[in-house]
Amino acid sequence: MGSLRAILRHPDDLYPMVKLKLAVRSAEKQIPAEPHWAFCYSMLHKVSRSFGLVIQQLDTDLRDAVCIFYLVLRALDTVEDDTSIATEVKVPILMDFHRHIYDREWHFSCGTKDYKVLMDEFHHVSTAFLELGRGYQEAIEDITMKMGAGMAKFICKEVETIDDYDEYCHYVAGLVGLGLSKLFHASGKEDLASDDLSNSMGLFLQKTNIIRDYLEDINEIPKSRMFWPRQIWSKYVNKLEDLKYEENSVKAVQCLNDMVTNALTHVEDCLKYMSDLRDPAIFRFCAIPQIMAIGTLALCYNNIQVFRGVVKMRRGLTAKVIDRTKTISDVYGAFYDFSRMLKSKADDNDPNARKTKEFLETILKLCRDSGTLNQRKSYIIQSKPHYSPTLIVVIFIILAILLAYLSAARPANM
Repeated sequence: MGSLRAILRHPDDLYPMVKLKLAVRSAEKQIPAEPHWAFCYSMLHKVSRSFGLVIQQLDTDLRDAVCIFYLVLRALDTVEDDTSIATEVKVPILMDFHRHIYDREWHFSCGTKDYKVLMDEFHHVSTAFLELGRGYQEAIEDITMKMGAGMAKFICKEVETIDDYDEYCHYVAGLVGLGLSKLFHASGKEDLASDDLSNSMGLFLQKTNIIRDYLEDINEIPKSRMFWPRQIWSKYVNKLEDLKYEENSVKAVQCLNDMVTNALTHVEDCLKYMSDLRDPAIFRFCAIPQIMAIGTLALCYNNIQVFRGVVKMRRGLTAKVIDRTKTISDVYGAFYDFSRMLKSKADDNDPNARKTKEFLETILKLCRDSGTLNQRKSYIIQSKPHYSPTLIVVIFIILAILLAYLSAARPANM
């Protein structure tokens, strides 16, 4: 019912949602026949459907390399995330993971649900990795080695300063940006992007996730995971977990806004990186997550719900982003819209409001100076929409047809 109410409030979401649903099902049907590749692409769709869909648009060699790169790093991340693994066991695995990917027999049981399956049957990933071109293998090995070492370092080290925060995010996400840039270059489709720009692409996504996932991370069992830097949160509370308590709501939102402002420092680099891309499929692959990130920050900013539950973009808006993102003008338009949305929520009484608005003005100017804003549709509806009974009936009929189609198609894929 929640999805239906969302569609009635945003009827223009319906077409992109239907289109996305059909595209996902089409991508799932294109899974290769070889057992190891079938496992890899099936697992990719399970751990990230939207990512799996965008990967599917890349050319075969690059698609395979990015798929394996993603699964290797997801496996590495699963080891890091599992707080039930003793440090003396976890650290050597993280340090040696770049060697394990060459071993067709290696696996390690940890994680939950689909991630546990990935770890238990990791030999499929290793087998597929060994079929990639040598240039792709070297890039994946290099980034896996550096990321594993960085993760191991922060298993034994708290995120104290903003420099620590940037360093941690570099290890777990900035290196992903560097690795993808190397894969794009190895494919012959792109020039090699600078490390600074590649790093910012990863940091912007990672910092958005860390902000959004505060409550999930702080409530992690058996041990909480804390990535917000003490240098920021200690200005507002004595302990990071204090932010989730209702009596600290005002301070919690101020701390949240401080974190969002820090994330905005990477936007200029991200826009530069994306504007330099030439291949349309690679561009969409890079641009869609970045737009999702700025949209998520716009929702999180000044929003106490970050400390009460889950804050994320509605499915229809996500589908709209995936459907509309084709050119750099779409990126500038989306960043412009979401930055305006974020700016409209800024409270002059917030201690970081001036700094936040300065960063947002820089982003808005970059978007205006691109000269492309008149070439896009706005992601933000300013006026409240009105619906006729006929429109509502049409929506229900389309939904019924879609559900009937999906139900009829399901047995064929079992």
